[in-house]
Amino acid sequence: VQLQASGGGLAQPGDSLKLSCTASVQTFSAYAIGWFRRAPGKEREFVAAITWSGTNTDYADSVKGRFTVSRDNAKKTVYLQMNSLKPEDTAVYYCAAGRTHWGRSPRDYDYWGQGTQVTVSS
Repeated sequence: VQLQASGGGLAQPGDSLKLSCTASVQTFSAYAIGWFRRAPGKEREFVAAITWSGTNTDYADSVKGRFTVSRDNAKKTVYLQMNSLKPEDTAVYYCAAGRTHWGRSPRDYDYWGQGTQVTVSS
């Protein structure tokens, strides 16, 4: 399974960005997807996750109400819509795929993408 995250860039506080995570896998719906981020000097942290069918989602408290995770299994893509961006959202964002688990721990996921940089600054 190969994951490609894209859509990052430079944004101002209050702006929106939409990240995409596209997978090269035959059965994309067999994988739950999680988004994580790593800010400079900090540990990797959970951002959001979505189950295999997209029925259930989960968010870190720091992004709840501002970020929305969704998926289009036909396009083999998961999206992370990020609204009301804050400087503290600056980080490299990674998507990860889990075959049998989903959750807030990196250990729940089996495959990782290369990351996309999001910088929020005025």
